[in-house]
Amino acid sequence: MDKEEERRKIITHEDLIIYQKAFQAAITIFEISKRFPDEERYSLTDQIRRSSRSVCANLAEAWRKRRYKASFIAKLNECEAEAAETQVWLKFALRYQYLSIEEEKNLSGAYNQVLSGLVKMINQPEDWLIG
Repeated sequence: MDKEEERRKIITHEDLIIYQKAFQAAITIFEISKRFPDEERYSLTDQIRRSSRSVCANLAEAWRKRRYKASFIAKLNECEAEAAETQVWLKFALRYQYLSIEEEKNLSGAYNQVLSGLVKMINQPEDWLIG
């Protein structure tokens, strides 16, 4: 399958594999973070939930800005930053033993895949631009 055929299958941001991975990871983080101690409610819990959801929201916004290369890339960069931030919060959660090693490994791995896909989109925006 060539790039053009692949692009035709992607109608909305929800069709992007990296969006699907980020969305599922954010759902998993939400569920796992319910176990975090109450003292983390307004710090780690809120931060990791916010950044993980922001990856998805920024990717949706980037998708809608594909007519404008600079805006598209800027939103993808924000998405990349939020994914990296989420990985930092995952490391803190692991360090404080709020996550198991396996949970952190799986979630960080998902975000590595998301980051890889984002970098490809940032480096080759012409493959995604419209108009």
